[in-house]
Amino acid sequence: MKIAIIGTGNLGSSIAKGLIKNKSFTSLYLSDRNTSQVNAFVDEDYVTITNSNATAVEHSDVVIFALQPRHIEGVLKEVEPLISEDHVVMSVAAGFSISKIESIIGDEKHIIRVMPNTAISIGKSMTCLSANDVGQLKIELAKSIFNQLGTTMVIPEEQIQAATVICASGIAFWMRLVRATTQGAIQLGFEAEEAHELALQTCYGAASLLKESGRHPEAEIDRVTTPSGCTIEGLNEMEHQGLSSALIRGISASFEKINQIKKS
Repeated sequence: MKIAIIGTGNLGSSIAKGLIKNKSFTSLYLSDRNTSQVNAFVDEDYVTITNSNATAVEHSDVVIFALQPRHIEGVLKEVEPLISEDHVVMSVAAGFSISKIESIIGDEKHIIRVMPNTAISIGKSMTCLSANDVGQLKIELAKSIFNQLGTTMVIPEEQIQAATVICASGIAFWMRLVRATTQGAIQLGFEAEEAHELALQTCYGAASLLKESGRHPEAEIDRVTTPSGCTIEGLNEMEHQGLSSALIRGISASFEKINQIKKS
């Protein structure tokens, strides 16, 4: 499969790393105005670095537009004459709808919105997919690509904004929780490196336990809380201080912001 990624910022580079790690292509073109950003990939087999979006499109079957919303429209207009009905066009631009893409390149093209997160670079992304009518014919292809880079879920396009908050912004939310746990461990007397390892592995273990057991978080919480014990004491204090409420309000605020971006 011949893949091109146009835009190699944090997310575009993360997708490239994941594809290279899994050898998920026959050729990979990475296009950016500043090719120095992707010098780390210059010696990879079957990877071509270019500052020509046209060249990337011409040498690809799948084109992933990993661009910010303010840039994608101009780039789509630039390469529109080169996009054929055989191409699969994927966009990770937050707030840039399928209908906007169709208005530029045509509704007869295979168009899929993709919302991964930066964990795609290590094959651990939660990636949500939505397609136009023609793109539905290629949704299994999209799943086959991104399932190699984590887990996929096909959702209606109207849920893409919410998925961006939960999965893409959510990476930062979880990082902040790990950091807070690390700070707590330092306050209890651990060295910084020890505290970070304790927090990180415990977070990883909690997520893995839920994923592999299939149990609800509260069922696992019940397994480690005892009457009058230290766990329930800590949990209740966190709730008194608004832990769950703060998370939900943060998620809601992020969702409101992304909807403002969509309208602008």
